[in-house]
Formats: sequence, structure tokens, C-alpha cells
Amino acid sequence: MTRMSRPADPASPPVCDYEGSDYQAEFWDAGAREYEDQVEAVALRRLLPPRGERLLEVGAGAGRNTPRYSGFSQIVLLDYSRSQLEQARARLGGDERHLLVVGDVYRLPFGPGAFDAATMIRTLHHMAEPTRALAEVRGALRSGASFVLEYPNKRNLKSIARWLVRGQTWNPFAPDPVEFARLNFDFHPREVRRWLARAGFEVRRQLTVSHFRARILKRLVPLPLLVGLDSAVQLTGDLWQLSPSVFVLARSVGQDPPPGSGLWRCPECRSTDMASAPQGLRCGHCGRIWGRREGIWDFREPVS
Repeated sequence: MTRMSRPADPASPPVCDYEGSDYQAEFWDAGAREYEDQVEAVALRRLLPPRGERLLEVGAGAGRNTPRYSGFSQIVLLDYSRSQLEQARARLGGDERHLLVVGDVYRLPFGPGAFDAATMIRTLHHMAEPTRALAEVRGALRSGASFVLEYPNKRNLKSIARWLVRGQTWNPFAPDPVEFARLNFDFHPREVRRWLARAGFEVRRQLTVSHFRARILKRLVPLPLLVGLDSAVQLTGDLWQLSPSVFVLARSVGQDPPPGSGLWRCPECRSTDMASAPQGLRCGHCGRIWGRREGIWDFREPVS
């Protein structure tokens, strides 16, 4: 189960909170989602650089995709839910290569240009203000960084067919997002590309993913064959986007931030003047202290 949370800042958008959720076990481990998981792995292998220094995984959840970023020296897992990151820690083991961070995507606790790559898989669809979230991710990336974004496509073949026979009221060709459940959105591909450009990204490649996720196909067609078929059709993504899921490789454009800002930034006052303190990190500008407990940094609520 998930619930809506509203951060302490009234100007911040509501967040879909997976605290206490068994999403990983129920949806992925026991939900017959091997096909979706494997075709997403194919897309990530095709789009993400094989190696790098520091990668930000936005909406990391329980760390399903984290082992796929093995070529990076450090991986920072960000999620709004502490319980999801606790599951990720159990899955990955505790080591300095993986930093676990509780935080809000609309107020990222990272300094400008701290990362040379980022991923955001199955996360944008919970964003009531996607352009604001994308701008925050761009701010944490250096110029020329790779950003792999996945989003749900409202203009997919199933929704088009349903609309044509009047099985749904919303138009899949209209540019505006459709909220099919609370804080669950589908987006138009053209709008996502426009948001990325506005945030400071240049789209380099698109892959269409999960073409054959219908239950009857997953039941009747052997998994390796289904994954192979999807892998081949993914390559049409730059020509058209008609699948329920789209992966985009974008590059951050523009100037690099001034050097020396470091990894951390206060999510409240946005200062990069952060220093070690007994409880965690202290902001030299506003004095807030952000804690670390059992290996997980918490930037949702300050210690003091």
C-alpha cells in the first residue's frame, strides 16, 4: 500500500509515499513481472554508460535495479521512504559504495554537479510537477552527464484502441497528463521531451519497452522469446512511441557549476556549506542538522 504525503513545506507538491509498503515483494517478486524486469534490464544496458564515477538513482525503492549499475564507483540511492531503503540495504549489503538517502525529489540534498549519471525508473509517473522534479535532477548533474529516464506513455496502442471504441474518456493524443489514480500519471511523449529540454537536457535516444506485457502473452509465450521480441522492437523508439513504457537517454547541457561544491546540499536553505557533526551533517548557513541512522541518511526531517 502507498499513501500520499505532503512535505512540511506547503509549497512543495504532494509525494507518493511507499513507507511500509511491500511493493517489491508483492509487485515484483511474486507478481509475475519477470518479463517487465528483463526488458527494462535490456533498455538500461543499451542506454546507460558501462562505467562512471557517481550515479544517482532517483526513486531507488528496494534496490531492484541497483546491481545493474555495477560499473559506477559510487551509487547513491534516493527514495522518499526509509523502509524501502532498508529493504535495499538488506538486498545490497552495507558498504561505502552504496549511499542510502531518504529525501524529496523536489528538494534534492545534493550539491550542483555532484553526479556524472542518473536514472529515474518507474518514478516520474508519481510526479504531480514533473518539470520541477526534472529540474532538480539536472541541478545535481554535471554538464554532459547521462540521464536515463523511464516514463509511462499515455499514447500507447492499448489506450488508442480503447479511446477509439469509447472504452475510455481521455484522449491519448492530448498533450496533458492523465491521472488514472491518485498521484499516478501517464504522459505524452512529446511533452516529456519538452520538459527535458526545459530542464536542461538534450534527448539522445529513445527506446519503447514492454510491448507485450498482456497477461495472455506472458502466459503463452516462453519468456526468453518474449524478451527477445521486445528487445528487437525497442529499437523503433526513435521513430515512434506506442508502447506503455518509454526509456529515454538524455544528456545534461549547459555550463558546469563552480568546482568544490561537494556531494551534499541543505534541502531547506540550499546551502552547500555542509560539515560533519556528531549526529550527521550540519548546515553552516541555517544550522539544521541532518542525521544518519543505521547507515541511512535522512534529509526529510532535520535532527535539530
